[in-house]
Order: sequence, then C-alpha cells, then structure tokens
Amino acid sequence: MTIPKRVRIVEVGPRDGLQNEKQTVGTSTKVQLISQLASAGLTNIEAGSFVSPKWVPQMAGSDEVFNIISSNLQPTYPEIIFSALTPNKIGMNRALEYGIKEVAVFAAASESFSQKNINCSIKESLERFNPVMAKARRNNIRVRGYVSCVLGCPYEGNIDPVHVAEVTHQLLDMGCYEVSLGDTIGVGTPATTAALLSELLSRISADKLAMHMHDTYGQALANILISLQMGISVIDSAVAGLGGCPYAKGASGNVASEDLIYMLNGMGIEHGVDLDKLLIAGNTISTALNRTNGSKVANALLSAG
Repeated sequence: MTIPKRVRIVEVGPRDGLQNEKQTVGTSTKVQLISQLASAGLTNIEAGSFVSPKWVPQMAGSDEVFNIISSNLQPTYPEIIFSALTPNKIGMNRALEYGIKEVAVFAAASESFSQKNINCSIKESLERFNPVMAKARRNNIRVRGYVSCVLGCPYEGNIDPVHVAEVTHQLLDMGCYEVSLGDTIGVGTPATTAALLSELLSRISADKLAMHMHDTYGQALANILISLQMGISVIDSAVAGLGGCPYAKGASGNVASEDLIYMLNGMGIEHGVDLDKLLIAGNTISTALNRTNGSKVANALLSAG
C-alpha cells in the first residue's frame, strides 16, 4: 500500500487524555479546550464520557460539557463530530439527550485487562454493547469501537494478533463503522505494529481501522509511520500528550497531537489542522493542569522563542 495523501485525526485529549490525568478540571476548562481544538481545525473530537463519576471522577460534568456543546459549539462548527464514550445503555440514553452524532464503545484484547478495567470478560463486555448498538441504529448514530492492549498487556505480556483480529471483527460485525487499535501501555515497536497490521489487514479493510498509540517507550510516532505505510489513514492523538493508563504502571500519555501534526507536515500529508492554534490549546490545558506539556514539538518551539 502507499502512504495516504490525507489523514483524519481523532483528537482524544478531552476524554481519554483528561480521564487519565491525576488532576481534575472544571467544566469551563474542558469547554475551553474543546473550543480551542475545534478552532484549530480538528473535525473529530472525543469530548467526554458518560460513565459513573465514582469510577472515573475526571469525567464528572460531561452532561454540562455536552449541553454547552449542543447549544453553543455545534451550531458554530456544524461539520465537527463531538463524540462521547458510552459503555452502556444508560450512557447511550444520555448521549441521545444532547443530540450526539457519534458514540464509542470499548473492549480489550486481554482477558486480564478486561477484568481489571471493567470487571468482566471480553465476551461479557461485548454483550453489554448490544443495547447500545441497537439504540444507535434506531437513532442513526455512528458507533466507533476501541480495542485496548493490542500490542501488550500489563498483566499478560504479549498479545496474539489473531486474538486482536477476533475482537476487532466482533466489534465491526456488531455495527461499529471503525475500530481504533490501542497500544494502551505503549510497548509496541515498528516490528510488532507491522506484525499486528499484517494479520488484521489480511482480513479487514484498512479503512475500517485506526491507530491509538501511547508513547511510554517513545515508539508512538515510529509505530504510526509504519501504520501509514501500511495504508492506515485514521490516527488518534491527544493535545499536549495528555493521558496515561491507571491500570498500567508507568504508562505515559497518548501520542501528542502537536508531534503528529509536525510529522505529517514534514511528510506532505494533508490533515486540516492549524499547528499554531493547536499549540495554544496544548499550552493552555497544560497550564490548567499544572503539568509539563507532553509534546516535544511544543517544548521545542517554546524554547526557540
């Protein structure tokens, strides 16, 4: 396959990023971040999650966030998809209240991780999605799937690509239009990424897959490059490298959107994102979180004046 001429970036900072930051931020800060990301040209923004604050306190206030999005941001940016994670029918009902056009569900490629993360088996987790998928079909809402631990698990070690393919197939068969493959603990390398995609692409079309790389070992961009070379054209990233994984010791955040954009610019690949505006968003949220910006590009440009 040839490298795609254009890449669609799914910005996961407001959900997957903030969800795994130690410090919580208020609704106004979340909305400011989402607004800045929209202004930067990102057309797919994962804006929140309808899960219990008991389990994910950083996602408390998602109802307020989506209320503001539906009344203010969506009319301003009608072309943008502001999506929400909806792991069950309760979350799906809340998504419907705010006119959300796209939701996401998640499973794991590791039985141990599934039990530790959501207290059920992979099979049980998939069965829980049936009412979500049925309601989504009835209401013409697109569903995106996630698979965690595709290149390694903190409890099981290496994961067989065949097993990843099976879970991915099940999500697609259930009605997901696309499945994002997550290197949750960031242990993947170009070789293991190529092996995974070789297995999946032998059964699944490249336009049904996306990559979601964490940068724990500094391999995210290298793995994304391999993915591009193998025909993948949808990449998840988080502004300022937000995030991590509470169930994986030492797992750093998602690949930084700024670093991804810089690489795509250098390769002449279209993406529609304004890097200067993205840098503002990343620096703003990093200040709000009292953390160092996780983007190497942001730090390099800042030091360069």
